Amino acid sequence: MSTTPTNIAPDKITIPVHADGHDYDVHITRMESLGGHVRAMSDSPLVVVITNPQLVAHVAAPAIESLKAAGFRVVVATLEPGEANKSLASVGSLFDQIFPHRPERSTVVVAIGGGIVTDVAGFVAATLLRGVRLVSVPTTLLAMVDSSVGGKTGVNHSTGKNLIGSFHQPGMVLIDVRTLRTLPAREISAGLAECVKHDLIRDAEHFARLLPILSAVQVQSADVLEEFIAHNVRIKAKVVEEDPTEEGVRAHLNLGHTFGHAYETVSNYAMLHGECVSLGIISSAHVSRELGLISADEASQISRTLRACMLPTSGMAFDVDRVMEVMRNDKKVRQGKIRLVLLDGIGKAVVRDDVSDSLVRSAIESIR
Repeated sequence: MSTTPTNIAPDKITIPVHADGHDYDVHITRMESLGGHVRAMSDSPLVVVITNPQLVAHVAAPAIESLKAAGFRVVVATLEPGEANKSLASVGSLFDQIFPHRPERSTVVVAIGGGIVTDVAGFVAATLLRGVRLVSVPTTLLAMVDSSVGGKTGVNHSTGKNLIGSFHQPGMVLIDVRTLRTLPAREISAGLAECVKHDLIRDAEHFARLLPILSAVQVQSADVLEEFIAHNVRIKAKVVEEDPTEEGVRAHLNLGHTFGHAYETVSNYAMLHGECVSLGIISSAHVSRELGLISADEASQISRTLRACMLPTSGMAFDVDRVMEVMRNDKKVRQGKIRLVLLDGIGKAVVRDDVSDSLVRSAIESIR
C-alpha cells in the first residue's frame, strides 16, 4: 500500500466482492477519482492504460489525467475495436507497446473500455510478467454489469469465443455512469440482455417489476441507472463469491450464452454480444418450456421483456448444423455433452447435459 490517497470523490455506491481470497470493491463514482483509488492500492511508479484509441481523447482522458495527478507515470496502449481484435495477435501487439516502458511486477494495468477491452486487458494483466494487478474501468453497460466483475479474461479463437484465457480477479472496479451517454442506444440494449439474465437466474421479484425500470434506464435517469447497475453487480458478485472459477453455480451466469456464443460465431460477429445472448435466452427458454420447467406464459414474459429492451427475439435463420458444431466446441462441454443453463421457473437456474439433439435443434429453429 502507499501514501494517503488524494482526489477521491465520495462514492455514490460501493459494492464489496469477496472472490476466493481476492477481495476488491466496485466503486460507482466519478472517473476523476481513479488516480486516488489506484494510489491507495499501489505504490507502483508505472500504470499501463489499455483502451480503445477512440476513447483516449475524451472518455478516458479524465481517468488518465487523474492517474498522472496521483503521481503515476502513465503509458497508454491501444486495442482496436471489434471482436476480430479480441485475439492473441492483439495481445502480442499490446505487449509490444508495453515492454519498451520496462514494466515491473508492481505495475498496474488499467482497462478503460467495453467488454472487449476488459477481457483482453485482463488477459494481458494475468500474463504480463506472470501476473500484475488489474483495475477495470468499464465504459459500456454490458461491461459494467458483467465482464468487469468476476475475473474472467481472454480472447477468441477461430473455433469459438473466449476459448483462450484465465481467471484473474481485478484489484478494483470503477464505474462512472456518465460514460454511457456516449453510447448508441443499440449498445445500451446489448447491455440490458445481461441484466435480464441476472434477474432470470436469481431475482424473480425484481424481474416482475423490471419493465417500468427499463424505461428509466433507457432514458438514463442517473439515480435509477446507478442503482440498477448496482443491483446487477450485486447479483454477479454474489454468484462469483460462491464459485470464483466456475466449478458449480457460476455456470448459471451462462444462461443464453451457449446458444448465444454460437450465434455470435456463426454470424461472424456481425451481431453484438448482448443481441446474441438475447436470442440465446429465447432458445434456452424454449428448451425449458418443452421440458416443463417453465410455463408458456413465463416464456412469453421473457420474450416481452427482451423486446422492451429493444433486443432481437426472432427473425434469425442460422445454419442449424453449423450452430450445433460450434456448440459442441463450447468450453463448457463435458465428456462430449452440451451443457445448457435452463430456467426452473423465473429466478432459478439449472444446468442440464441431457437435452436431446433434436430439442437443441428445435431451440435454434425457435428464433427464426
